Amino acid sequence: MSWPSTVALADQLTGYFPGQILGSFSCSLVERPKNCDMFPCVGQHPISSAFSYLETYMQLKLKLTVAAAIAAIAGVAAAQEVVRIGHVAPISGAQAHYGKDNENGSRMAIEELNAQGVEIGGKKVKLELLAEDDAADPKQGAAVAQKLCDSKAAGVVGHLNSGTTIPASKVYNDCGIPHVTGAATNPNLTKPGYKTTFRIIANDNALGAGIATYASDILKLKTVAVVDDRTAYGQGLANVFKRVAAEKGIKVVDEQFTTDKATDFMAILTAIKSKNPDAIFYGGMDPQAGPMLRQMEQLGMANVKYFGGDGLCTTEIAKLAAGAKTLSNVVCAEGGASLAKMPGGLAWKAKYDAKYPGQYQIYSPYTYDATMLLVDAMKRAGSWDPKVYIPELQKSNYKGVTANIAFEPNGEIKNPAITLYVYKDGKKTPLN
Repeated sequence: MSWPSTVALADQLTGYFPGQILGSFSCSLVERPKNCDMFPCVGQHPISSAFSYLETYMQLKLKLTVAAAIAAIAGVAAAQEVVRIGHVAPISGAQAHYGKDNENGSRMAIEELNAQGVEIGGKKVKLELLAEDDAADPKQGAAVAQKLCDSKAAGVVGHLNSGTTIPASKVYNDCGIPHVTGAATNPNLTKPGYKTTFRIIANDNALGAGIATYASDILKLKTVAVVDDRTAYGQGLANVFKRVAAEKGIKVVDEQFTTDKATDFMAILTAIKSKNPDAIFYGGMDPQAGPMLRQMEQLGMANVKYFGGDGLCTTEIAKLAAGAKTLSNVVCAEGGASLAKMPGGLAWKAKYDAKYPGQYQIYSPYTYDATMLLVDAMKRAGSWDPKVYIPELQKSNYKGVTANIAFEPNGEIKNPAITLYVYKDGKKTPLN
């Protein structure tokens, strides 16, 4: 029942009950009960009878009014559209700390937007996060991407790993859903030219080159050993580093390979030690980098520099290194500016820490911005239909927490920044 019809009924009842009350007065004062068909008046005083009927009427009208209010609220809720945004990262396994941090950033954006109230194309909408776990596995990444397509997600934030993001990007392209990553850095991600793929962080061409340039121009190193975990991310980053290092005159004296599941590196480190390099470059993530640093110390390699990309440039690596002195030899490259140099980095980080204490790693400011970016494009397009708002996403000029975000035609962020970090007293500290 709608609000107007319920009020109308209440008004009809308002007219009905007083007439009956007057009838009971007449019956009580003039005639016997046989002439009162509806309200027996035997033994009733006219005044008490009137108040009894009035009380009944008031209770009924109150119930109808409450029912009408509930119906009106339900009508508003039913009219509010739900817009679903997917998020994918490893929430299980050795890389779960990255994934949870990423999910936190996206969820934080969704909750803030819902609290503010979102209107798209003149319709009030509620945003819903569809959070999925790809376990850093390429096959699972593609399967989860298809699940989000089937769930009619309007857009996706993710994935974290290049190895999962690259196969997932084809799935999103085939079903026409845009995805924005703030973590996957392999340059091959944007090479197919999908109009649904966007990256808001520097890729490995910038990260690998940045580390190689620092090793050559600042540290004046002459020799290096290279290890990678054979993933799309690790291998791709290592290849860029090797190429630029060679161009800079640094000799690669050894190459070794491991996996993203390994924890014992004694054999490959022993082989590397025999070549006496100035540094080791590792293309991989912190679950392997931490134990590798411990084992380097055990083998007496405390003076060997240790380079890597954003995958090991975390707060978690200090815990995983478990006090190894070799942590102080780490130099890692991360896409984007440091928190202190981001447009809204420090204020955002304070809000994040209050909401998710002790969970910050690297990429959550980027997943926050990616979520905001998707909704901003929807608002400008007046639609959450991907076919309608993707052109607006391509034209973005969004002032985010991490940077001013605009895209090249291939979906790469324009003017990407990188930051080099070291670890001083176990704390991640920017060099530039």
